[in-house]
Amino acid sequence: MTPVFEMIAKAYDLGGPVILILAIASVYVLALTLYKLWQFHAAAVGRHKALQDAVHHWDAGDRGRAVQALGRSKSYLVPVVEMAFGADKQDNDRLVSEAEARFSKLEHGFRSLENIAQLAPLLGLFGTVLGMIEAFQGLQAAGSQVDPSILAGGIWVALMTTAAGLAVAMPTSLVHSWFEARMDGERNIADRAIQTILRPQGVQASAPVPDAVPSHA
Repeated sequence: MTPVFEMIAKAYDLGGPVILILAIASVYVLALTLYKLWQFHAAAVGRHKALQDAVHHWDAGDRGRAVQALGRSKSYLVPVVEMAFGADKQDNDRLVSEAEARFSKLEHGFRSLENIAQLAPLLGLFGTVLGMIEAFQGLQAAGSQVDPSILAGGIWVALMTTAAGLAVAMPTSLVHSWFEARMDGERNIADRAIQTILRPQGVQASAPVPDAVPSHA
């Protein structure tokens, strides 16, 4: 851990507290991204083949195969579809609310990513302004004996915070946009499933409907 602390201390000496804050923000973004990827994988986000097969069979009127297909699904939307199987058209708002409750859990942390993507460049610019002020104060203190190399060194150190802010903001913005796009797709899948189940086009098959939809394992 000593080299890490030495690197942090060096960055602090060069860019001041702004660099330290940006470094902490970058570590937080990385940790949150890894956690959200694990959460998406555990919830089977994007893996709705069995669930969509169940909706298709229900729409075709084959209730028995719909229930069987749903039992094979690992999707986090299974409880919502189970509720929809036993609901009627008047329950649309309730089903949408149930789906939104699950979306909310998956979207937890998105606001933090958005805030860091927006604030990191501003924080970097703030560090640059502070660094430029310090550089020109040194220039004023030197009077007529100004060494241009000292001024140039102070300027590039000041600009480093802007570069660091952009380096944090750009990948964070990309990650946030990717997560948002995935959740938009999830909402489309859920909405289509709910509407299809509540308003099926097929004729109910002759096979009896099971008394209860098996709970998702």
